[in-house]
Amino acid sequence: MDRNFPETLSALRRERNISQRRAASELGISQALLSHYENGAREPGLNFVCRACDYYGVSADYMLCRSDEPSGEKIGAAKAFIGQIRNVLDRAEVVLDQNNGVTK
Repeated sequence: MDRNFPETLSALRRERNISQRRAASELGISQALLSHYENGAREPGLNFVCRACDYYGVSADYMLCRSDEPSGEKIGAAKAFIGQIRNVLDRAEVVLDQNNGVTK
């Protein structure tokens, strides 16, 4: 990947046509601090990274330049699969309970 955190943070804001002042306000920091994060003069803490991921709707892997997939599509697919497994397990439990005379 040819990008880094400051570039990604800045690009996400610019792609959405959000001013630095507005983004900073909505992220709960000063405009000056956001500017420092975007130009690489300061590194944010984990709390800010999480807020920025939520704010821009991207995965932490994308924000931290560990993935080229902004939406975390692989994670979403894995969560959907886990949900399907849970549904199967819930139905199996109901069938087992019915066969044992237990009602819920």
